Formats: sequence, C-alpha cells, structure tokens
Amino acid sequence: MRLVTWNVNSLKARVDYVLDFLRTREPDIVCLQELKLPDTEFPHMAFEGVGYTAAVHGQRSWNGVAVLARGPIESVQVGLPGAEELGARLITAEVEGLSVTSVYVPNGKTVDHPDYGMKLEWLDLLAAYVEGMVGGDLPVVVAGDFNLCPADIDSYDPETFAGTIFHTDEERSGYERLLTAGLVDVFRSTNPDMPGFSWWDYRAGRFHKGEGLRIDLLLAERSVAERAAEACVDRDFRKKREGITPSDHAPVIVDLA
Repeated sequence: MRLVTWNVNSLKARVDYVLDFLRTREPDIVCLQELKLPDTEFPHMAFEGVGYTAAVHGQRSWNGVAVLARGPIESVQVGLPGAEELGARLITAEVEGLSVTSVYVPNGKTVDHPDYGMKLEWLDLLAAYVEGMVGGDLPVVVAGDFNLCPADIDSYDPETFAGTIFHTDEERSGYERLLTAGLVDVFRSTNPDMPGFSWWDYRAGRFHKGEGLRIDLLLAERSVAERAAEACVDRDFRKKREGITPSDHAPVIVDLA
C-alpha cells in the first residue's frame, strides 16, 4: 500500500500536476492540503477519471484538506473539534482498514504574532483528538503539513533559526505529544539520518541549493509504521515544468509492505 501526503498550494492551479502524480506514482491513499477552494469547486470528476474518490473539507481562497483513495471512503469527520472557526484544516476518513486524517496545521507567522498562540492551541487540540482515536478499532494515520520541524535535522540551518517559527520548543512539544499518544514519524523512523526536506521557499533558489525544511509528516500507529518498506520525498514533483509552477512542497511517499 502506498500512502502520500502533499501540500499542493492551490489545487485549482495545479490539478493537472496532481493528476499526473496519481497516474505515474499510483498511490493508494493521498492526503492533500491547502486546496484553496470550496467543496463545490473540487474537481471530483477529474479524479474519478484516474480512479480516485475524494473526501473533501474545502475553503474558498484558504486552507482546505482532502483524502483521496482508490477504494471506498467511509465515515468522514470534517473539522478539528473545538477549532472549527480556524478554518478547513482537518478531515478524517476510514479507508482501506485505516483511519486516515489529513491535517494542515496553522502557520503561526512569527513567535510574536497572535497566530502563534493559536497554532499552539490547535496542536493541543489535535493531540487530544489523536489521543481519542489511537488504540481504537482502526489503525490511525495522521498526515499533512505540520508547519514545524520536529528536530534540528529537519532544518537546513537549525542554529540560525533556533527559537523562530517552525523551530520552537513549544511547537516541538506539541509534535511530541502526538508521538506520546502512540504515533510514529514514519519517514524519520525509516530514514534516521536523512534530512528529508519537503518544503523549499520559492525565493533565492532554495530548492536547487538544498535549503529546505521537513514540515510535511506522515505519522502512524506502530502497527502501520512497522510495515513501512520505504519512505521518501518525491523531489521530481517539486520541479518546474513547462507551463506549470509546482507547489513549494514535494509529496512525501510511504510504501507499506
């Protein structure tokens, strides 16, 4: 089984890119973030044309998350309980014997901005939500854009950025609570020494310089994580193509045995 998480940074702008990914990489389950369109504008027919159904929690111009699957999608929960007013940032669906949640954690802007406190509160609510799911009838997968670097290895310049947004102890504490709840960071458990950057600023040639951050994560209960045969970042789908500017994020792929 192939699992994927990908912040597409506007599905409307990149739908052809995403469809090509689905055709060429053939994932079984995909968590998408930052759709930037309402439910009514989601291109269901285009995805059905390449063999995928979708559960969607969209929002015009901002946020938006989805779960795509080849198999049937059941029992959909939209919105993070207690944080619905913060936008379309979470959707959970039962797919292929898994409970799959796609998340788009608030950015926070800077540590001095009011949004930073909101981000920490959102992470606390996410941890509580996950704690209520782990150990249930279905193994849990939580994947998405977490807008934080779990450790120094996940940043191209951890010393310079120490204490700044994405690199704070408070953000990392929120992430660690998810692990304490019973989830495993599958990419890091599979690749303990590889940075695995998944996001690069469009500016200053960061992608080509290798100056990125690993903020797109796929977390799973141990019973799922132990099945991981390979985990990688698909840099080919961060590269510019004729007529298409890619997302600033690359897909993260996990293959389960």
